[in-house]
Amino acid sequence: MTKFTVHTLESAPEGAKPQLEASKKAWGFIPTLHGILAESPAALAGYNTLYHLVSKSSLSAIEQQVVYQTINVFHECEYCTAGHTYLSRAAGMPEPVIAALRNESAIPDSRLEALSVFAKRVVVERGFAGDAAVDAFIAAGFTRENVLDVVTIIATKTISNYTNHLTHTPKESFIADPSLNWVAPRNRLQAAA
Repeated sequence: MTKFTVHTLESAPEGAKPQLEASKKAWGFIPTLHGILAESPAALAGYNTLYHLVSKSSLSAIEQQVVYQTINVFHECEYCTAGHTYLSRAAGMPEPVIAALRNESAIPDSRLEALSVFAKRVVVERGFAGDAAVDAFIAAGFTRENVLDVVTIIATKTISNYTNHLTHTPKESFIADPSLNWVAPRNRLQAAA
């Protein structure tokens, strides 16, 4: 198995060092995902740019987290599901919504449920969600701008989720909190053994 380095400010390629410095300033530490992405300054820049743009999108902080978590769980990304559980709580998301997203069950809020259903449909259908799905999303109170912001979040999560799968990104130490940890369905039998 090919090993990937979790880069530090000292080991990162020159093109990634300013980005890792920015990550450290923004987060208070360098997330291991950022350290892995630093191997490719372009990948790290792409991820950071999209993540920053999403924070300024037309979706609220909680709505952003609903889409992030819907995609994380669909992609079975343990690292991101745990991390976005933390970020969802920080955004003020109610615990029943967090649990529903992590368990892929109905969200007890019809607007957030419509958002999650639409985001998952877009991913499952690789963008070919269909006019009826877009119309239902708009009818649930969302906008055309929101449609495109969902696509931007999907792009952001594709970079992080796929990177984590390919490189086996080590989890942050704070993710050891059992209330954050999440085991992907494909790994549940292994975890139970």
